[in-house]
Amino acid sequence: MTQPVVLVVEDDPAQREVLAYNIRAEGYLVETAENGDEALLMVQEHAPDVVVLDWMLPNVSGIEICRQIKAKSETRDIPVIMLSARSEETDRVRGLETGADDYVVKPYSVAELLARIRTQLRRSRPSAVGQRLEFEDVVMDVEEHRVYRGDAPLKLGPTEFRLLATFMERPGRVWSREQLLDRVWGRDIYVDTRTVDVHVGRLRKALCSTGRADPVRTVRGAGYALG
Repeated sequence: MTQPVVLVVEDDPAQREVLAYNIRAEGYLVETAENGDEALLMVQEHAPDVVVLDWMLPNVSGIEICRQIKAKSETRDIPVIMLSARSEETDRVRGLETGADDYVVKPYSVAELLARIRTQLRRSRPSAVGQRLEFEDVVMDVEEHRVYRGDAPLKLGPTEFRLLATFMERPGRVWSREQLLDRVWGRDIYVDTRTVDVHVGRLRKALCSTGRADPVRTVRGAGYALG
């Protein structure tokens, strides 16, 4: 499976660096943003697996950022952990009602935050015992690089394999073309977004080669989803 990506949104440079260092040490990829506008752009383009979001940000508050993340179909399933010095029950309720999946009061221990990140990842990414992913009648053996639909083996190229793995890690989630480019091709490689359509087409052809229905769904104006 792909390494989980955690986006840290914190305007204080020292705190941002400490958070990033400790989360990387846990084995995750880390992206950072220092304000709300940058955070929204990175969420839209890079589709992190978890967002660690400070409440008090310049210009646009973390509450508003969380609201916007949860308002869009392609990003609403991304878990958001809100960090705040506000410890009153009314503040915690407000954060959770805005859509935050968890609320951590400052000061907090690094161990506690990492545990909460792991919890959100377990909820949002299906477990893969022995690197095995399943969705309905589609089974992927990540280690052996094999895919089956029912009992029939499927022939997939490397790109289609990575594309399917991305879909199967988060069934039902809508991925934009830009997000798929980022996950499947990498952030340092320029590829036209139309290339995504070509490879999704190849993946669909392989998945339907057994005569079964196409499990990949096109979401008009948004992208693609599995199921």
